[in-house]
Amino acid sequence: MTTGTRSRLLAVARGDTEPDLVVAGARVFSAFTREWLQGDVAVADGRIAGVGRFDGGERIDGAGRPLVPGMIDAHVHLESSKLLPAEFARVVVARGTTTIVCDPHEIANVLGVAGVHWLLDAAAGLPLRVFAMAPSCVPASALESSSGALGAREMTELLRHERMIGVAELMDFPSLIAGDADVLAKVALHAHVDGHAPGVTGPALDAYAAAGIRSDHESTTWEEALAKRRRGLWVLLREASNARNLSALLELVRRHGPEHCAFCTDDREPDMLMREGHIDGMCSRAVAEGIAPEDALLMATLHPARCHGLYDLGAIAPGYHADMALLDDLESFRAAVVIAGGAVAARDGRALPLDTPPVPDWVRDSVHAAPLGADAFDLGPAGASVRVIEIVPGQLVTIAAQEPPTLGEGRIVADPCRDLAKLAVIERHHATGRIGTGLVRGFGLRSGAFASTVAHDAHNIVVVGIDDASMAACARRLVELGGGIVVADRGELRGELALPVAGLLSEQPAEAVVERIDELLEQLLEQGVASEAPFMTLSFLALSVIGDLKLTDRGLVDVVAARVVPLVV
Repeated sequence: MTTGTRSRLLAVARGDTEPDLVVAGARVFSAFTREWLQGDVAVADGRIAGVGRFDGGERIDGAGRPLVPGMIDAHVHLESSKLLPAEFARVVVARGTTTIVCDPHEIANVLGVAGVHWLLDAAAGLPLRVFAMAPSCVPASALESSSGALGAREMTELLRHERMIGVAELMDFPSLIAGDADVLAKVALHAHVDGHAPGVTGPALDAYAAAGIRSDHESTTWEEALAKRRRGLWVLLREASNARNLSALLELVRRHGPEHCAFCTDDREPDMLMREGHIDGMCSRAVAEGIAPEDALLMATLHPARCHGLYDLGAIAPGYHADMALLDDLESFRAAVVIAGGAVAARDGRALPLDTPPVPDWVRDSVHAAPLGADAFDLGPAGASVRVIEIVPGQLVTIAAQEPPTLGEGRIVADPCRDLAKLAVIERHHATGRIGTGLVRGFGLRSGAFASTVAHDAHNIVVVGIDDASMAACARRLVELGGGIVVADRGELRGELALPVAGLLSEQPAEAVVERIDELLEQLLEQGVASEAPFMTLSFLALSVIGDLKLTDRGLVDVVAARVVPLVV
């Protein structure tokens, strides 16, 4: 805060000078006492001067409605929205979100340090405050292939950015727990380090916390979350497109209160953002499941700010940034007016127009896969049993199953009658020609194939299918598009969503992106896929750090053992 701003705030607080903006007559939420205060909130130079009675300035009639701090997403991968930063901001600011803490490791896996800087530059000047953590696991592990690697030197460069506030989720938890020197060097770069420890308990969790990790967003049960909270970790309650953990984790809040808990969305696709909302939707869901509105608001505002050391955000109090949302009620949490940085940013669910800076050509040129051979998706000859990745609905984890294979001319093939589809991951950064293949159960795909260049975290081409011709048609079209999502059947293309920006983001408005996703989902339904969020589910089948069995361009990965294993057992 500058000296001039501080002097003006003091003058407005004393009543010597008119404020710039006043929200009059609202019920003001005090995040520090969980009270609702009656009074006006005065704003000057983008900061809150006080809560009381103020004359002058631009007036907004609170009309007795709840006035709450701007909501904060404690952990999000902005790229998972498939939207450019300005378009993402347009969607979430209208919902009352005024700050996010993002881990830009998706674009880092594709475009390295330069890609992270581009994302931060594209997010500058928005009514959404975009803070970031320096990606710590690019690639996520040595078992998947990103465009390049970010080591301690690259992370140090990123941490010089004014909006970089710490080290992003430490996903290679086995190496950290084992005391790997390179991983420990990354942890030592900053006092604030986010965690990622799915299913880690007991002495291993003690070791993980002792290393200096400060948060975790991977709990799927309240008991797991409680174990982490007992060790001093901030528990980030997640509700993502295919990681529906909120309902299970709310039991922790019922039993032990909201302390050391905050909301996050992690990975939400645009259809979920548009239909279920953002942090506002999590508040509404929590209240519907019996959580007090005040507790939900703490996890949506003050707690994520405190988790990340953002001490002038998350509350309506003198000196804090004037980020606020005037809500219709404490059930829907619909934002009637959103104020960001002391200015009105949205009204009645619509954000004010935002400028989208042009995307440079180098950010688009990112798909460089080698031509496919005739036997690119061949699974090999028969064995007594084969490993199968079994999807767990609504979760990122999978089950490592074993099944007798179905054969065709002596080769292992897909079998839609048994819900067994082929899965392949094609390296797309350096045209190595490397392809990992396997089998997956859980999509219900009866014919054809679908594919994407969104494939966490290395973002190679991932394709699932029943017949090789459809799989090949999808993969080739993705190269032509420069990235996206494609559906095919009987070797013919049926639909597509272009994601030309790093193979991750669209340049279209959110509404157009959602419309295209809906069309693709309808096509997949005709081909047997009725599961929720199939594209997000597909993308996480390539992530080598969330168990039990995954597939990368290097082959099937036994995540617990941290090694590549053969298809045939």
